[in-house]
Amino acid sequence: MIFLYEYLIGSLILLIIWILLFEIKKEVRKEMLLTSIFTAPLGLTEFIFVPEYWDPPTIFNLAKTTGLDIESLIFSFAMGGIASILYEELFKVKHITLSSKERKKHTLHYFYVFVPILVFLFFYFMTNLNPIYVTAISLFLGAIAIVNCRKDLKDKIIKGGFLFLGLYFIFFILFIAMYPNYVSNVWNFSAISGILIFGIPLEELMFAFTLGMYWAGLYEHINWKRVIKT
Repeated sequence: MIFLYEYLIGSLILLIIWILLFEIKKEVRKEMLLTSIFTAPLGLTEFIFVPEYWDPPTIFNLAKTTGLDIESLIFSFAMGGIASILYEELFKVKHITLSSKERKKHTLHYFYVFVPILVFLFFYFMTNLNPIYVTAISLFLGAIAIVNCRKDLKDKIIKGGFLFLGLYFIFFILFIAMYPNYVSNVWNFSAISGILIFGIPLEELMFAFTLGMYWAGLYEHINWKRVIKT
């Protein structure tokens, strides 16, 4: 049986993790908050994924009736902030600002930020790929674009992808333990691969890895920061 608040509960669990990290690591609060604010509007794109990718029950049935829902905004806010600072949580690092001389070498610096948007628009309107694959491709190429511009962020971006993938995997396993029938009732398996890894749709893991990569380096890229291990 599917209950109305499962997606909300899952999103709130991620938000609780966000709050805990925010309280514990004061030195990354700015990065977490700014990245989360930047990420939260992605929750407004839920109409692209419902019902093509999945069809989750939401408060007041908003996802179906309006294409917008509260759960996706909470999920996106928490997800972006967590993904951005997991690297800092595992490794002892500090941020330094790039000099004006170094900045001049990156003539397409801000253009690379918009690569995921441009890639998404192209594949979404020019192909018949499911939106979840378009999203994963866009985030992956966005991460590659940042690395191309800022090779010093390569380590953080790659490890950030795996770190968020690991956290998301654990989160999803716990979520499935709480709601064992949720995945089979909500995901549109006729439109995706249908492959499950420990009960988790493959596409969710693809999404987590590519999102972890892109968001791991976004703050430093936009703000001309370099990560130095201490």
